[in-house]
Amino acid sequence: MAGILYGIGVGPGDPELMTLKACRILRENDVVAAPGENVRETVAYKIAVQAVPEIADKMLLPIYMPMVMNKAEQIENHKKGAKQIEKVLDEGKNVVFITLGDPTIYSTFSYVQEIVEADGYKTSLVSGITSFCAAAAELNIPLTEWTEQLHVIPAVHKLDVALDQPGTYVLMKSGSHMDAVKKNLRASGRKVEMVENCGMPDQKIYRSLDEIPDDAGYFSLIIAKQQ
Repeated sequence: MAGILYGIGVGPGDPELMTLKACRILRENDVVAAPGENVRETVAYKIAVQAVPEIADKMLLPIYMPMVMNKAEQIENHKKGAKQIEKVLDEGKNVVFITLGDPTIYSTFSYVQEIVEADGYKTSLVSGITSFCAAAAELNIPLTEWTEQLHVIPAVHKLDVALDQPGTYVLMKSGSHMDAVKKNLRASGRKVEMVENCGMPDQKIYRSLDEIPDDAGYFSLIIAKQQ
């Protein structure tokens, strides 16, 4: 019997936000994979090992899938990662792939999952707390109320989207192009708040657009609400 591939969300940064189910599955299985050259250096591992110290003694499987813009190269990296995992699954071992936030929200894991499933292996997802829900909690504000809509956008790829729909906008991973993102936000006339490195030791909170620095980090999440 081949093993099962689990996609586990470890939440945004605070190990206390990991679910009981995620912790249990990590404890019960012997192989932990993460997207990077060195599992111990990944953000996901550094979060998970605080909640489940036992994973430090497990087999750690690095799945190197660098962020590149070339689509063909992306696909090739995803295939290589899937084959690494399948080799372990063929030994009858389960693989627990840890990923930031939730594995169903803009997660690299989804590309690997698709390939592994197409090759006939079983996969299972374990939800984690999303960065935008955690950020709203850190800001002590609701994301939506009553009939308000919620729009979640990966700002790093969608710099030219007009923020003109009713409801609340969430701009994820805004840091690498913050200057352009801020111009778009200013034109929208929305109330803007941001959490940088949510749940991590170096977390920072910004309560207005003017407070947000142009050199904010990659893990910068913006919540823009109608005034």
